Parts: sequence; structure tokens; C-alpha cells
Amino acid sequence: MQLMPPSVPTDEEQRPGALGSDLGSAMARRRFCQSLAGLVAGSACAGVLPASEALAQPADTNRNGRQEAPKAMPQSNTPYFAYVGSRTTRERNARGDGLSVYRVDPAAADWTPVQVLRDLINPSFLCFDRQRRFLYVVHGDRSEISAFRIDPASGELNFLNQVSTGGKNPVHLCVDPTNRFVVVANHITSSLAVLAIAEDGSLGTLCDLVTLTGKIGPHRVEQPFPKPHQVQFDRADRFVVVPDKGLDRTFAFRLDAATGKLSAVEGAAAEAREGAGPRHIVFHPTNRFAYVVNELDSTVTACRFDAETGRLAPIQVLSALPDSFVGNSRAAEIAMSTNGRFVYASNRGHESIAAFAVDEATGRLTPAGWQAAEGRTPRFFALSPEDDVLFVANEDSDSIVGFRVDPRTGALAFPTTVARTGSPVCILFNPAGNGQPRL
Repeated sequence: MQLMPPSVPTDEEQRPGALGSDLGSAMARRRFCQSLAGLVAGSACAGVLPASEALAQPADTNRNGRQEAPKAMPQSNTPYFAYVGSRTTRERNARGDGLSVYRVDPAAADWTPVQVLRDLINPSFLCFDRQRRFLYVVHGDRSEISAFRIDPASGELNFLNQVSTGGKNPVHLCVDPTNRFVVVANHITSSLAVLAIAEDGSLGTLCDLVTLTGKIGPHRVEQPFPKPHQVQFDRADRFVVVPDKGLDRTFAFRLDAATGKLSAVEGAAAEAREGAGPRHIVFHPTNRFAYVVNELDSTVTACRFDAETGRLAPIQVLSALPDSFVGNSRAAEIAMSTNGRFVYASNRGHESIAAFAVDEATGRLTPAGWQAAEGRTPRFFALSPEDDVLFVANEDSDSIVGFRVDPRTGALAFPTTVARTGSPVCILFNPAGNGQPRL
């Protein structure tokens, strides 16, 4: 299998992709699929709170105390559930129905629909608790976060409660290692919120609200004020790292596990180039390196990471686009293979997934090629539990497309549309079964 340089349509023309692979494989030409049939039209949503008909049947509420060890995913031949968030509002030109649940059989070509929670406004980013018993959802462009209980047998969701994030447009969230707090990035009000998690998984009071400050970037439209875009724990769960698109800076914070208070780590922040717009970060499995995707200039920054101090030190910047591409594009998501050998980033405009090979000694990246996303606006993508498939959420094509991953080269091939759903923007995977942790 080979990574293929895509030829992507824009402005009624075809864009050539002509960069060769540095992994030693000849790069084949292919045409990008210009349209996808059977688009799913979303329904209008009247409110953020789920209506009664949207709620799943009551799930098993037994919870044998808190466990800090994270629940593991199954082997590749074991079915699992996929949870898909979407955009739903007219203001976003969206067609999403809400929050969708699918059952995924690795041996089958399509995902099987299980449940759709309608009447949710922009359930745009999702996060499990550390035991994967509860699902938390932020509502993009709003000010709320919702909690759901997961039925481990059916995968269905049962609404628990909804609270304010203390800010506007929450775009990302993560749960701390003690399973007692959820941290949220409020994009438009430049703040980080910490909310308590109760024993039953419901959300409690606001424990902390930190406003980010600093010198804004030069982009007149996208950088008018600080814009935190992600909250991500490092691999050792010691620091919360926050890429800020408005400040061209990636911060590091400590979270007090007793109080839920955040404190900035002095001298740890990584400065990006002016106008880069840091969006998301991923950590190497060794926790020695981290990689930031920059939205506005479509680049990836490789950093050394000091796991003792939380300091990020940039060592390399690469374009997420081939040098033959001369159009407009914005980077979106970044992810890393479990073995730490490959980094992937998505491009909205070029409509592609970029692949990079990782030097295990230095952490530096080498471009490996570009694969057409087989749809428009690949805002999000996620690797399957066994890293054998990369699933791309094409927001403006209303589709989720799976690509087989070559474990030797990291190449993507054999695209298959596994689901058609309106405006998908986030995907999470959870084991199917009795819900008992597999450590």
C-alpha cells in the first residue's frame, strides 16, 4: 500500500498533488472523488437539552467506586461502539441530527446505527471519563456541557445532566486522571473551566475559571483575542497543555487534584510563528516529544517535551501541505500512531490527510505523503482501536470514510465510506461488551 498524493477539486478545478514519499515508495496518482451520494440531511434543533424522546432507556447504574487505571480497548476482531458528534445549526450551515452511536464490526464494511440523540445543539466534541462509563459533550457556539451514562451492553446513552461551562463556545474537554474533574476550553471567552464530576458521572459545580492573556497574533479575523482550542493531558497526566490559536502559544498548566484549581507553569509555553494559530497537540508515547498542528498557516510543529517541568521546546516546523499546492487551506486535527512511528494531520481546503514519519531518536518529522480525504472539510479523524484503520469525518460531505493503515509504512489506502451522517466533527470509540475494564 502506498500513500497517494491527492488531486483535490476546488473552484471547479483539479489541484495536483506531486510530492513524492520519503519512505521509499513510489507515489501513485489518483483522482479525488468529487461528490458523494446519499447525503444525510439533518433536522433543525430547538434546544441544547435533550428532549424526552432523545433519551436512551435507563442503563445499569452500578459503579464499584472510582478506578484510576484507564479502561483498555479490545483487540481488532472485537466489535466496538463509535460515538459521533456533529454540527447542527443553520449558522454553521450544518445538517447534523445530533449525537450518534454506531456499532462497529471490524469485519464489516459499514457501521450499524444504534442511537441518535436529537435536539442537541452542536454536540461538537466528546470525551469519556477514565473508565469509559460516562460520555461528556460540549455544545459548540453555546455555553453548555452535557453528561451521559453509557449502557455497556448496547452502547446507548442516557442523559444525566447539563451545566454551564462559564464561557462561550466550548470546543474541547478532557477528564483528569482521578476522574473527579473535567477541564473545558472556552474558545470565544478565552477561558479554561474546571467542573466537578460526581460519583454517578453527573457534572457538578464550577471549580475554577482561568482567563488566558497575552499578545494576540497578527491575523485580523482569526486572532482578535486569546482563543484556547484544546485541553490535553500529557502521557504522564501531570500537565494540561493548551494550544491557543489567538496568542500563537501553547501553554502548560498543573491541575490540583484536591481542589480542581489550575495553575500556569511559568516558562513552559511554546511560542509559535506569528499567525500560525496553534490548534491541537498530540504527545509521543514516550512523552519525550509533542506535535502541534497550526490551523492558520497549515503547519506542524515538533517539540521536545520535558515531562518533569512541562516545558515545550519547538525543534522543527513543517508544512502540512505539499509544495505543489498553491490554494487556501486550514489544518484541523492531528493524531499519532500507537507505536509512535507516524503522525497524521488533516487539511481543510486541500482536503487531505498528511502523513509524517517520526525519527524515534530526535522526534523530528519527515513528510511521508498525502492521501485524499475522499470528502470535503476533514475537520476530524481518529485511528481505530488497533491502529489498522483511520476514520475521517468529512464535515461538508456528511460522511465518515475509513482508510486501511499499512503498519510498516503508515500509508493509507482502500477508502471505504462506513457511515453517512450530517456534519460529523468528532469520533470516539468504546468497547462493546459487559463494560468491565480490560487493563
